[in-house]
Amino acid sequence: MKIAVIGTGYVGLVSGTCFSEFGHQVVCVDKDAAKIEALKNGIIPIYEPGLEQMVARNHAGGQLDFTTDLKTAVDGAEAVFIAVGTPSRRGDGHADLQYVYAAVDELANYIKSFTVVVTKSTVPVGTGAEIKKRLTAKLDNSLFSVASNPEFLREGAAIEDFMRPDRVVVGVENEEAKAVMHELYRPLYINETPILFTKRETAEVIKYAANAFLATKISFINEMADLCEVVGADVQEVSKGIGLDKRIGSKFLHAGPGFGGSCFPKDTRALVHSADSHGVELQIVRSVVDVNERRKPAMADKVVKACGGNVSGKRIAVLGLTFKPNTDDMRESPSLDIIPALQKAGADIHAYDPKGMAEAKHMLECVSFHEEVYAPMEEADALVIVTEWNQFRALDMAKVKSLLKTPTIVDLRNIYAKANLGSNGFTYVGIGLCT
Repeated sequence: MKIAVIGTGYVGLVSGTCFSEFGHQVVCVDKDAAKIEALKNGIIPIYEPGLEQMVARNHAGGQLDFTTDLKTAVDGAEAVFIAVGTPSRRGDGHADLQYVYAAVDELANYIKSFTVVVTKSTVPVGTGAEIKKRLTAKLDNSLFSVASNPEFLREGAAIEDFMRPDRVVVGVENEEAKAVMHELYRPLYINETPILFTKRETAEVIKYAANAFLATKISFINEMADLCEVVGADVQEVSKGIGLDKRIGSKFLHAGPGFGGSCFPKDTRALVHSADSHGVELQIVRSVVDVNERRKPAMADKVVKACGGNVSGKRIAVLGLTFKPNTDDMRESPSLDIIPALQKAGADIHAYDPKGMAEAKHMLECVSFHEEVYAPMEEADALVIVTEWNQFRALDMAKVKSLLKTPTIVDLRNIYAKANLGSNGFTYVGIGLCT
């Protein structure tokens, strides 16, 4: 099948590339001519393990192409995926749908035969209906059908998630669209991957509900961590104790500095505002948002406390800037709240991240970035671990201790054992651990 993907950001590029891996003929479209030219030359704008090799293989094989010409991309396509950004709208937190609707309005000029228009972007419930309304104003209804096919891609594991998903969710309005979408995902269907066909509005809600539920687990265990610190309990054992219950599960029960990235923060906010617009109060999701927003700056207070209540004039080494490992994504990372708060308190920040520093340099001011993991620690008054990159899990602690002016480690991801470091002369502060 021939398909077009509008948008070569994270979702669009991964989805388009994986569809080409399935054997479909894929054209990815973007208005950014420089990005398209770079992609044609094998230069990938994001870091995602395995993506560069997959793009190169399918582009060389002729299954994957890139263009700025939407008309050419849509010509003969049986499905067109809209995978443009839907960031939080400034001021009110609603999902900003201007790029979605701009893509739809332009697309309407080029549809000449039956085409399934699919939202891959994360959009509030009712967006598909508005897309249909806009297309109907320009096209006969026999020429198109609007579907919703939300993505469930984890950054750092996106290819695995696309090629071997837990499930595929597709919201359609007629059998003709269902047949097209079924054929697109036939390689997964053959492997008995659950494919849930439902109403379009249901699919739109599923995406937000899934992210909100996972975000709820994170905020919940972070609140339990705060309780553990006060009462002398251990949040890691609490997580294990409740996670072994199959009704709960262990995933997303890791206490830390709060969730970030391109999905959970904006999607939980958008879900709250979307519900508000329909007269529904989502108290739990609203609380999840509030807990997370308070969580990040509170981590800076934890660092200050570990440094004796004062970081003015002190050098603080920070390991990890991205919101999670195996990505270069800095969007809404906890480091963007923690570092400025420490700087405001007078700290001199020295930082290292395996993949995120190029982006971080545009988002963080007056930070000394280093190209080697141990360099920020030299004569530092404390080491703060913000992101749990594997590279940080096996540091040479004898070397770390020799470099630090004061052997203090604030581990915001609990990747080290407090007992081990304490016995080796470190002052160790984790999240939700017994004091």
